[in-house]
Parts: sequence; C-alpha cells; structure tokens
Amino acid sequence: MTGPRASAGSPLAPVAALVGAAVIFVVAWQAVVVAFGLQVFVLPPPADVARRFVTAWTDGTIEPHVAATLVEIALGFAVGAGAGLAVGWLLARSRVAGLVLSPYLVAAQSTPVLALAPVLTVWFGTGLLPKVLICALIVFFPVAVSTMVGFRSVDRRLLELAASLRANGRQRFATIELPAALPAVLGGIRVGVTLAVVGAIVAEWAGPDKGLGALILIAQRSLFDVPLMFATLATIALLGIVLYGAVVLVERQLVGERG
Repeated sequence: MTGPRASAGSPLAPVAALVGAAVIFVVAWQAVVVAFGLQVFVLPPPADVARRFVTAWTDGTIEPHVAATLVEIALGFAVGAGAGLAVGWLLARSRVAGLVLSPYLVAAQSTPVLALAPVLTVWFGTGLLPKVLICALIVFFPVAVSTMVGFRSVDRRLLELAASLRANGRQRFATIELPAALPAVLGGIRVGVTLAVVGAIVAEWAGPDKGLGALILIAQRSLFDVPLMFATLATIALLGIVLYGAVVLVERQLVGERG
C-alpha cells in the first residue's frame, strides 16, 4: 500500500522521527513545568525560551557570541584534528612511537580539560590562543585513536598484494591504506567535531569575554536571564547538530552510505 505516509523505508521517515521526538520533548518539558509549578527562574516554559531565542537573534544579542565561538571551533578543530591525524598515523606505523607516546596520550586524556583551562589562561591570557588550544586538546585524542585503529585494521593481504605488484609507498597509501582506514578516521572526526563545541564552551568559561559560553555566564550572573541561558544552550545544541551533519555529508560523499 502506498500513500503520503512516511514508511520505514521512506526518505521522509528520519525527518518524521526527528520532528516526532522534538514534539515529545517539548510536550514533556511543558508538562514538567506545569505539574511541579516551576517558576521561570528555575525552568522556563518552552514558549518563553522560544520567544527569548527569537529576540536574542533579532536584537543582535547572540550573533557576536556565535561568531566568536565558531572561530574558536574552526581553529581548534583544525589544529586538534590535524595533529590527531598525524599522530594516529604515526602510532599505526611505528610500534616504538606507540610505546613512547601512548602513556603521555592517556595521561593527557585522563586530565580534565576544565582543570587545564585555568592553567592555559594563566600562561596565555584570556585571548583566542588558550581557547583554541583547549578546543584542540579535546579534539585530538578521539581523532588520533580512530586514525590509529583505522590504519592498523588494513587487511594485511592487500598490503602483501601491493608489495608483490611492486607498488611504492605513495601508491600503497593512496589505493589501499587510506580508503580502508577512511571510515574509522571519519568516525573519529564525527566525535571530534562535536567535542570541539564542548571545548570552545569550556574555554570560554575559563576566560569569559565573548562566546556562547561567556553569554551563559553573563545571562546567569549579570542579567539573571534564565530564558536567555536556555536559548543559548539551544543555540549550542543546534551548532553541534549542524557541524555533525556536515561531517556526515562529507563522509557519505567519500565512503558512501553507511548504516
């Protein structure tokens, strides 16, 4: 039976599921506010947050902070992902590098970025550099690990075949290693791009002058504007979704549709 309904195999099914989940979330949110009689300063109703979201964008309150956060995310992600790709490839190719670098990588990952943020702020001030470094640090580890796993999982028989055909290192990398490792690498980049948003917000809390993280603190401490806080959180969430979706689109272009 065919019709306008979005069946499981229809292209509209994911959109319908997304809209349905959003509606359920908003209804549950409103129900909690009404059931417990919560005041706006505790949990504002969805309508109040929606109105504040619109006014924050129309009156120019939020745009400069979004622009600042996007710069931090772009630079931090580029530095962290670039370093992660290089180190991950090195770890996959060299056992010595793995033995030498792995303890430092694990130690760095085990240290909360929130604890490192004040130190970097003391060293480099409250400008752009410490924010980029914090963002890069939080992006680096998942990209490095996924890159290492991807290159280590290349089928050895394919490499032996390439050697028998006398392929040089560049040909082997371009035709066998990179295509085989790419799904894992892009999986790490998926995680990294969302963590870049987290890193930027954490960095802005450590050195609050501009950015969405700083706007949350301003709304909390100076204005006590709780709807603005929630509108900023919604903006951060949307930003993460858009960046994640962009990576997914790139992944589909490079490796095709994956389940």
